[in-house]
Amino acid sequence: MDLDNIECVSSSDLDEDEIHHHQQQHHGLHPHPHHHSEFSSSRPRNGNNVNSINIVGPMVIAPATSVLSCHNGHTLCSTCKTRVHNRCPTCRQELGDIRCLALEKVAESLELPCKYYSLGCPEIFPYYSKLKHEAMCNFRPYNCPYAGSECSVVGDIPFLVAHLRDDHKVDMHTGCTFNHRYVKSNPREVENATWMLTVFHCFGQYFFLHFEAFQLGMAPVYMAFLRFMGDENEARNYTYSLEVGANGRKLIWEGTPRSIRDSHRKVRDSHDGLIIQRNMALFFSGGDRKELKLRVTGRIWKEQQNSDAGACIPNLCS
Repeated sequence: MDLDNIECVSSSDLDEDEIHHHQQQHHGLHPHPHHHSEFSSSRPRNGNNVNSINIVGPMVIAPATSVLSCHNGHTLCSTCKTRVHNRCPTCRQELGDIRCLALEKVAESLELPCKYYSLGCPEIFPYYSKLKHEAMCNFRPYNCPYAGSECSVVGDIPFLVAHLRDDHKVDMHTGCTFNHRYVKSNPREVENATWMLTVFHCFGQYFFLHFEAFQLGMAPVYMAFLRFMGDENEARNYTYSLEVGANGRKLIWEGTPRSIRDSHRKVRDSHDGLIIQRNMALFFSGGDRKELKLRVTGRIWKEQQNSDAGACIPNLCS
């Protein structure tokens, strides 16, 4: 039984008889012996809608709200109180601020499955602990990591990989090393310029290479960074390096990929990646410096624990 997506009864939704009928059900006057929760997940057919999880339960108690009663003992949640204009729909008395602690204790004692159980989460929690868990559940859907538009699609990893390939037409590569060339005919224009996202599949995981230009204070810069399709604790198992250079000079960045739980803008604004000043980028481009021609190379590896020596050794894929 889940309380999260349960619709409260209101005077605008139901007539008086229906409101009275719902309250009788809550007070146990007309019990239903076969109450159960239904969990369902759906995917968008066109790839542009939200991959959602709908949870339906039989109770009409709003989450994280107090349960109030009038002088006649009729109870109503605080959310419904405002909807019925502070009047009890049963006896028409004005509702006070008397909390029904008994029903609140009942809500606290309920043990409920995580709302993302259909995506694989096996956990069961007391109600208020459940809300805290769901805010950080590792099985909760991910937002689309595409940086070139405000895409509102969410879903699990296989769904988002297909969405990126089919709807955003991203470059998909297999392997843990890369060598990419970025060209821009007018490097003076750097205001929020974003290149096509590149996806790499290695170690059975998906990584995203971002490259974009933006203003860092008054200085125009280019930035490259890597994100990991998974949670932060998994991302810490991997390390990556980025390198750019020419004319006997080079810049090298090494770090841990960021989880796609962090938006690309959050990662960019934290400067967690390889940052190249425009003058340096044009120096690396060579020629008359009127065209940006940057070659960014890199690799991804996984740190493995050496059980004999107690140290980590890099595991490189070919």
